[in-house]
Amino acid sequence: MLVPFWTVTVSSADREYQAPAHKLLHLNKIPDWYGLGWNFTMIQHFFRVGLRQLRHNKTFSGINIVGLAMGLATCFMILLYILDESSYDTRHESGNRVYRIYSDNSKGETWAASAAPVAAAIKGGMPEVEKAARILTFPDISTMLVSHEQSGIKKQFFETNGYYVDAEFFEIFTYRFLYGTPATSLQQPNSVVISSTMADKFFPVNNGQPVNPIGKTLTIQTPFGPFAYVVTGVFDPAFQKSHLPANYFLSMQNGDMSQWVDQQTSFIGNNVFHTYVKLKDQSDFQKTGEKINALFQAKAGGSMKAAGFWQRLRLQAMPDIYLHSAMPNELMANGDIQSLYILGSIGLFLMLIACVNFVNLSTARSERRAREVGLRKVMGAGRVSLIRQFLAESMVVSMLSLVIAVVAVQFLLPLFNQLTGKGIRISDQYAAIGWMVLLTVTTGFLAGCYPAFYLSSFRPIGTLKGRLLAGFTATAIRRGLVVFQFTVSACLILAAIVIHHQLSYVRSQSLGFRQQQQLIIPLQKSYLNSEDNYQTLRNALLQLPEITSVTSASAYPGATNLNDMLFFPEGKTAADNVDIHLAAVEENYIETLGIQLVAGRSFSKDFHLDSSSIIVNEAAVKQLGFTSQQAIGKTIRYDVNNNKGAMTIVGVVRNFHYESLHHTIRPFGFTTESFGNRFGFCIASLSTTNYSNLLKKIGSKWLALHPDVPFDFSFLDQQFYKHYAKEQKTASLINYFTLIAIVIACLGLLGLAAFSVEQRTREIGVRKVLGATTFQVTSLLSKDFVYLVAVSLLLAGPLSWWAMKRWLQAFVYRVDLEWWMFAIAGSIALFAAIVTIGSQAIRIAWINPARSLRSE
Repeated sequence: MLVPFWTVTVSSADREYQAPAHKLLHLNKIPDWYGLGWNFTMIQHFFRVGLRQLRHNKTFSGINIVGLAMGLATCFMILLYILDESSYDTRHESGNRVYRIYSDNSKGETWAASAAPVAAAIKGGMPEVEKAARILTFPDISTMLVSHEQSGIKKQFFETNGYYVDAEFFEIFTYRFLYGTPATSLQQPNSVVISSTMADKFFPVNNGQPVNPIGKTLTIQTPFGPFAYVVTGVFDPAFQKSHLPANYFLSMQNGDMSQWVDQQTSFIGNNVFHTYVKLKDQSDFQKTGEKINALFQAKAGGSMKAAGFWQRLRLQAMPDIYLHSAMPNELMANGDIQSLYILGSIGLFLMLIACVNFVNLSTARSERRAREVGLRKVMGAGRVSLIRQFLAESMVVSMLSLVIAVVAVQFLLPLFNQLTGKGIRISDQYAAIGWMVLLTVTTGFLAGCYPAFYLSSFRPIGTLKGRLLAGFTATAIRRGLVVFQFTVSACLILAAIVIHHQLSYVRSQSLGFRQQQQLIIPLQKSYLNSEDNYQTLRNALLQLPEITSVTSASAYPGATNLNDMLFFPEGKTAADNVDIHLAAVEENYIETLGIQLVAGRSFSKDFHLDSSSIIVNEAAVKQLGFTSQQAIGKTIRYDVNNNKGAMTIVGVVRNFHYESLHHTIRPFGFTTESFGNRFGFCIASLSTTNYSNLLKKIGSKWLALHPDVPFDFSFLDQQFYKHYAKEQKTASLINYFTLIAIVIACLGLLGLAAFSVEQRTREIGVRKVLGATTFQVTSLLSKDFVYLVAVSLLLAGPLSWWAMKRWLQAFVYRVDLEWWMFAIAGSIALFAAIVTIGSQAIRIAWINPARSLRSE
C-alpha cells in the first residue's frame, strides 16, 4: 500500500521512483539553488502537491484563501491611501531646504502665518536664506469670480483656491509648467498663473488643437473691484500633490492688492502672510531658526512689549506640514499622521487575523495529515523536505489570495475613493504593487512557518499507529490565537461605537445658536459686498414667505475668521490685554441666528453711537475681569501699532461655538462698523424644508438683480460640520474595516468549529442515542469557543479604553467612555462568535445518530 502513495504523491521526474526522497533530489539534473535543495522540478512537485491538498480540503482551503484575500485586499487599499497621503510635497526640487515660518506666543498658541515685512527682513538680513516668498489668502480672496470674453462669448466661473504670491514663489516651489516659464511668470504686475483645469474651462480645445493661454486676459472680481490679469503660465495640478491646493496664483504686485500689502509695515499686525524660505545648501536649520527669531525680536520686541504680549518665530520643514501640522490658518485642511497610524495598525492587525486563520486551521488538521507525514518519513523524507513542502502549500494559498485581492481592489477602489475623497489608481502606485507582492510572500512564509515546523516534527511510528502526541502545545497556541483575533475585533467594534457616538454628540450638541435652516449667500466673492447691493437683495428675499429674517456679517459660526484685536479694560494697561475675535454684523444678526443675550441689549439703529459699541460673549467678559452685569457700559481700549481706540460694551451674549468642538470657546465680540466688512455674507433664516423649490425662487431673484454673477449658496449647519470631515472619514473607514475583521475572525472560527464538529461526530451520535437534546449538544460544542471569546473581551476592554481615550483628546468637548459602549462591543463580538459556532453545532446536532455512528 505504500507504493501507490509514494509514486502518486512524491515522484515528479520523468518516471516514478520508489527510492527514498533524499536520493531523488540527487537524480535531478537541474543545479541546486544556493545549496538548499530547491530546484525547478522540486518546486513544481511542491506546488502540485499543494494544489492537490487544496482540492481535497475545499472547505478549509476556501476559508484560508477567502480570509487571506480579504486581509490582503484591505491592506492593499490602506497601503494605497497611506502612500497617497505620504506623497504630498515630495516632488519639489530642494524641498528639504524649504521651510515655513510660523509663530507661537505667550498664551501657548501657534499660528501658521506671519506679518507682511517678515519675508523681506529675513531675505535682506540673513545670508543663510537663498529665497523668500509670501502667500496671501483669506476668505475674501480664496474664491473669486473669474471671467473671460472673446468674440462676444463670455465665460465666468467662481474659482476657488486662489493665492497672491511673491515673484520668487516658483523659485522655491516646483510646478510642472505646460506653458510659460516658472522663474519669470510672476515678475510682471497683474500676472496670473493658472492650472490646466482652469485653462480648459476658459480656453477649451479649438478644432482639436489645445489653445495656448499665454498672453490672454482674465477679469477677476477682487474685493477691490474687477481687475484684468494676463495669463503668464499654465501648470499641471496632477504633477504636484501639495499642502497648497492651488488653482491659480496672482502676482502680489498688482493693481488691486499691492497697495494694501505695501501698507502692512508692522511686524506684529495682520499675521496673514504665509512666509516660506529656501535655505542655502549646508545651512544649519536649528541655528538659522534661532537667528531668524533673534532678527524678529530686534524688529518687533519694542512693539510687542508695548502691546503686552510676546511672540517668537520658528521654522517648520515643508515636508512636515501636510501630515504633522494642524495650526490655525492652515492653507488647507491637512492630513493627520495619527489617522495613518490608526489605519496602518488596522491593516496590520487584519493581516495578522488572516494569518491566524491559516495557522489555526493547519494545526487543527494535524491529525488528518499526521499519517501522511509518517508515511513520508518512513519512506525516507527528511524534516527539511517536509518543511519545504508545507511552506510551498502556504505560498500557493497566499498567491491565490493575492490574485483574488487584486481583482477585488480593482472593483472596490471607486467606492474606497468615494469614502476617502481621493482619486487613487493602482496604475499610479507601482510601489504599492511591489509592497503587496512582498507582503504576500512574507505572509505566506510566516503563516506557514509554524504549521510546517509543527507538522514536520511528528514521529513516524506514533503517527502511523494513530498516536499523535504533543497536542497540548498546538491546542494552547490555537486558543491563544483565537483570543488574539477576537481581542482585535472587539477593539475595532468599540472604536467604531465611540467614534460614531462622538460624531453624533457633535451634531446634537447645542452650539448656542440656530444652525438649522440658515442659508448663507456669499457676497464677498464679487463686487456685491456693499450696503446698497445688500439692501436690494435683502428686500427681495424678504418678499418670499419662506424667509423669516435676513441679516449680514463679515463672518458666521464655522467660517474662517481672521479678525481679532487685543483689548484691555479702561483703567488698566496693555499688559492686561485680552485677545477678542471679532465679526462686523448687521443690527439684527444676533436675533436672526438665535444667539442668547444674557445682559444689556442688542444692536439697534435707534442708537446712533452703536458704531463704537461692542457686544461680547461670556468668555470675553470673564477674561476682562467683569461679571456679565458689571460689563454693561464699561469701556475697553485697544492700542496696536499706534492705532488707538475704544469700544463700549452694550451687551453680553451666552457663550456659543463659533469654532468646531475641537476648540474651547474663546473671547468673541460683535461690532457694527469696525473690524471687517459686515456685508461679506447674507444670512437668511428659513421657515421651510422644501429647499429645492425655495432655492429656485431665490435663484430667480438673484438672476434678476445680478445677471452677470452666478448664484452661490450653502447651509450653515453643513458648513459648520465640515470641520469634522476628517473624523467622519476615519469613522467610515473603521466601520468597514471592523466588519471585515469580524468576518475574517468568524471565518477562522467557522473552520475550527467545523473541524471540531467533524472530530466529535461519533461522540455526538452516542450522546444523541443516550438522550442528549439538540440544545445540550450545541452547548457542549460551543462552550469552549465562547469561553475563548469571553477572555478576548476581557483583554479588549482596557486596550480599547486606552486607545479611544487618546483619540477623544482631540476634542475639547467630548463624550465619556461608558460601560454600555463596552457592553455593546462585547455583545456584537460574542453574538458573531455564537452564530458562527452555533451554525456548525446545530448542523451536526440535527444529524440522525445512526448516520453519525456510521461516520467512522
